[in-house]
Amino acid sequence: MASTTSVATWRTASDRARLTTLALAVLGVGLFGVSFLLGPADLAPGTLFAGLMSGEGPAGVIAREIRLPRAALALVVGAALGASGAALQGLFRNPLAEPGVTGVTSSAGLGAVLALYFGLAASSAFLLPAFAIGGALASALILFVLSRSGAGAMALVLAGVAIASLATALTALALSFAQNPYAMSEMVLWMMGSLKDRSLSDLAFAVPLTALGIALLVSAARGLDALTLGEEAARSLGVDVTSVRGRVVVGVALATGAATAAAGAVSFVGLVVPHVLRRFYGYEPSRLILPSALGGGVLVLAADIAVRLIVPDGQLLLGVVTAMLGAPFFLWLIIRLRSES
Repeated sequence: MASTTSVATWRTASDRARLTTLALAVLGVGLFGVSFLLGPADLAPGTLFAGLMSGEGPAGVIAREIRLPRAALALVVGAALGASGAALQGLFRNPLAEPGVTGVTSSAGLGAVLALYFGLAASSAFLLPAFAIGGALASALILFVLSRSGAGAMALVLAGVAIASLATALTALALSFAQNPYAMSEMVLWMMGSLKDRSLSDLAFAVPLTALGIALLVSAARGLDALTLGEEAARSLGVDVTSVRGRVVVGVALATGAATAAAGAVSFVGLVVPHVLRRFYGYEPSRLILPSALGGGVLVLAADIAVRLIVPDGQLLLGVVTAMLGAPFFLWLIIRLRSES
């Protein structure tokens, strides 16, 4: 009887996960279409799609060079942040971990700002994402070292807040000393986060780096499952803990660095999405990383659409909207964890 009940429960959970994945996929396709059709140029959907296929005329330029990159980058950025958040929470065994809270996003933004400040981004298109990934990797490595030294969950969060504060302060310092008004405006853009005026070249940089980063996170997923039992238990199961940690750190750095290089600092996506999806997929990181990537894409698409609907002139930026949604959620989560402990 107990065996029958457990099988029925497993089937119910599996069906719930499949239905949630299908719902997320349908929602993502729908929001992608809305994002593609939304813009200041009053073009009929048929005209836009014809321009997308042919690439000719004003409709072709708008569809291929403006609308498509923006919608696709929203999916890519959200996927990078959602998957990174799920992996970091599994690595640190800390429900508060995510690229923004741990300082990875701010450090990646600092790297991008330094490339702009010193004029390196203008000399080579590869340097801006390289600096962003370097900043993300530096932050992730600091947290990695602290986690190995036995720092607790709250200590890691506080360390992440300190790293984020330092990165933000250094970014503001670079902004204060910037001589070039164009560079200054670009720095502000990276600090606030936006998908406005993105091109196919931005998409071409972000997609392979994000895909590689998420692939590394997925390759470490089973090891993260074992780490939820503790390091000693994971080692007794034959898991190479150092390898798992290394893949997660590099994967998060690649994915978050690429996302930040493409869209600037977009926070709290990696915190909100895994928490919302856990009730549908369970608490194992291996079951949560890819759904969090899909859910992150849906969230960033929805936020970017809201940005354009609320303030059509582009003055409201994407990072502001995600922070307004994520900060109250973060505070609620801290209060709930304190009450549970």
